[in-house]
Amino acid sequence: MTFRPIALLLSVALPLAAAPEELRLPTTNDALLNGQPEKFYMYVNRNFEGQSTQAWEGGCYGFVRSPVRLPSGEIVLTKFHEGIDIAPMERDKAGNPLDTVTSIADGTVAYISPVAGQSNYGKYVVVEHRWDDCSVYSIYAHLSEITCKPGDVVTAGAKLGQMGFTGAGIDRPRAHVHLEIVMKFSDRYEDWNKFVGGGKNHHGNFNGMNFTGADAAKFFLERKTNPALTFREFVAAQPVQFKVTVCSHGVPDMAKRYPWMVQGDASKAASWEISFTPTGQPVAFTASERKVAAPLVTYVHPAAIPQTYLTRGLLTGQGETASLSNSGKQLVALVSDDFPVAPPEGATASSSSSEKPAAAKPKVKAKPAADNPPAKPARS
Repeated sequence: MTFRPIALLLSVALPLAAAPEELRLPTTNDALLNGQPEKFYMYVNRNFEGQSTQAWEGGCYGFVRSPVRLPSGEIVLTKFHEGIDIAPMERDKAGNPLDTVTSIADGTVAYISPVAGQSNYGKYVVVEHRWDDCSVYSIYAHLSEITCKPGDVVTAGAKLGQMGFTGAGIDRPRAHVHLEIVMKFSDRYEDWNKFVGGGKNHHGNFNGMNFTGADAAKFFLERKTNPALTFREFVAAQPVQFKVTVCSHGVPDMAKRYPWMVQGDASKAASWEISFTPTGQPVAFTASERKVAAPLVTYVHPAAIPQTYLTRGLLTGQGETASLSNSGKQLVALVSDDFPVAPPEGATASSSSSEKPAAAKPKVKAKPAADNPPAKPARS
């Protein structure tokens, strides 16, 4: 049975960037670089139309899970997996993984979450890397043990912990380390989380929902071919599936954090046209003189497949016509800083109304349906 991956290709030229840092895989499993992906990725158990399989492809980044058969008979994979799941190389007699997990590059430990039950990530570590003078982060999830602490300065290959199977939906046979290479959306994540009616946030700005992940495996493979490739060049070359234009209230926080994504004259921006990959990763903020009253989809790559399957539910529509879904609106609000400052705990709406930006929109209620992303989507 053949599944169709959803992918497009687009190249965008950028100015020359600084030389890249040393990059290495987080365990001794290097089968990815030796052309053996089936030995590198941890499988997922898949049951589709009565057929049960252990699909190693489910451990890859992208639309690799939850097959759906369309009325046309075509089968597409619709669930987005934001990281890569790396299988263990060694186990003890009980089947527990023995692999050490190490930092992929020089950096500083920014955050650790030692309580397995507070995230689908289980126990996880976040390392901050300064690439092109910007903060890019790597996340190492499902650890059995964390051996570092926030503030630790680490080099590429420095030990962070031990591989495990903590977190939701993972058992001992499927033990692995889930790796992401990500950029941060906002320094006000808790305000956004309350704005959309999210649940308890145990992790502040280091909640997984506040990061957008690139294809880590693809980055490793392209760096093997082109060691001079920088992360910003890699991000800029990713496919654009749709663009959303939003009213400008200044340069968005994310665009300030990653200024290499800004295109055009920010001082003349009446709005920003934000370019997104199919997975919802922003790759460009383009200053525009167009005036908009609300976020507007101003471009979508045409396709016969419903856009909801191509964008992890961020868009609705088909062909060249699309609009933002509820979860799409919430993501755009996070990316563009279009959400109010949350009132202090115990404060009434009237006492905190002065903190609300003039352009803030009414609160968007979170839906329990699939249109609204779960607290930790497909990061296992």
